[in-house]
Amino acid sequence: MNLTKKSLITKVLENNIIERQPVPVLGMDYKVKIIYKNIRITELNVENKTIKISLPNKYRKISSKEILDLAINKMYEQIAKIEIERAMEKTRIMLGFAPEEYEVMPMRRLGKCEDKKITINPEIAKYNRKIIDYVVLHQYCHLKYKTHSKGFFNMLEKYNPEYKKCEAILLNI
Repeated sequence: MNLTKKSLITKVLENNIIERQPVPVLGMDYKVKIIYKNIRITELNVENKTIKISLPNKYRKISSKEILDLAINKMYEQIAKIEIERAMEKTRIMLGFAPEEYEVMPMRRLGKCEDKKITINPEIAKYNRKIIDYVVLHQYCHLKYKTHSKGFFNMLEKYNPEYKKCEAILLNI
């Protein structure tokens, strides 16, 4: 599900509409259309598996690829905040403990746990909820076990017996 240069190819449909290859959101692919309008604030709507991003006309001069990347990344960040909050609460209830704090922040990997703090990459929003729940659980397990020890994997398997399927999906990217 990584966005490659090939998937960033856009095409102009009309004077004010640009269409881009689909992007993944919560495990499903969505078409993306940019529409330039006489508005002041960017709008984002989802209809029939299409993400419609309405931009003020003043952004026409900026590269459409650059605008798309910014809009998609902002969308991932917003979705990730909601989904990670949901997964964190679900995992907290299941395990009976929580990290001292957590944050959503871009980084090279999907998640990390350092100094009792969990950090999750907003690109997690590309994946379905099962994968999001797995990544959050994986990081919770690191609160108890710093390394991928036998105890770590025993805990992971206890709370997600299908964790290997999730890992396989993430490794095939």
